[in-house]
Amino acid sequence: MTDAKKLYEARLNGSILKPGQDIAADTVEAAYKVQKEILSLGKETAQGYKISMTSPETQRLFDSSEPVYGPFTGSQVISELSLTDYNIPLAELELVFYINEAIKITDTADDILGKCTVAPALELPDGRYEDWFPNISKYEVVADCAVAGAIVIGQAKSADYNMLDNISGVLKFNGEEIKRGQSSEVMEHPANAVKWLVNKLDSQGKQLEAGQFVSSGTFILPVKLEVGIYEGIFDGFGSVSIEVTK
Repeated sequence: MTDAKKLYEARLNGSILKPGQDIAADTVEAAYKVQKEILSLGKETAQGYKISMTSPETQRLFDSSEPVYGPFTGSQVISELSLTDYNIPLAELELVFYINEAIKITDTADDILGKCTVAPALELPDGRYEDWFPNISKYEVVADCAVAGAIVIGQAKSADYNMLDNISGVLKFNGEEIKRGQSSEVMEHPANAVKWLVNKLDSQGKQLEAGQFVSSGTFILPVKLEVGIYEGIFDGFGSVSIEVTK
């Protein structure tokens, strides 16, 4: 059975793969091909993208010299979450860029922001592997659509480069702060991460199209989800929350 078929069926039936055993892809580019095959098996298209490994710390965890990305489908944009539907879901503080005009490889960070609106988000990554974070390889991460689980997105608004420069984000669980981080963790500025994605997609013959979105990278190391209410609060960008049930 191919890597794509194994991961696709794991998504459908909730089965768990074994790190270092079940996935054969041993290059990042081979793993990106697995992503494409998974979307094809599900007859789905990328409604958005997530960028992972955007900080030196997360790159060290997965022995990577650059970020990676994965697709989000429309069904992964959620407003509530049941733990029984996932394997080991985590929570991250992210900013989402809504693409209002196709982004070109020649666009600068300022150009990108002029073509986007920006929203607060809680990304909820989840891997189809046993005890997956941070115990899988970068190839297993990429093959599994960059461990795209789900995402909850708040209200978007226009922003310029300075508005996103080193802003704080706070993650609360049942009203109490549990994590805090800065946008500078995301390749020094979230727009830099989107620019990286534009270049990476271009090298694969793709581009960011109007109507898509990008989850640009986490402010914090992720935390494991438990039953309760999670809220992300972002300086100048409001908040977003989700209730996690059994």
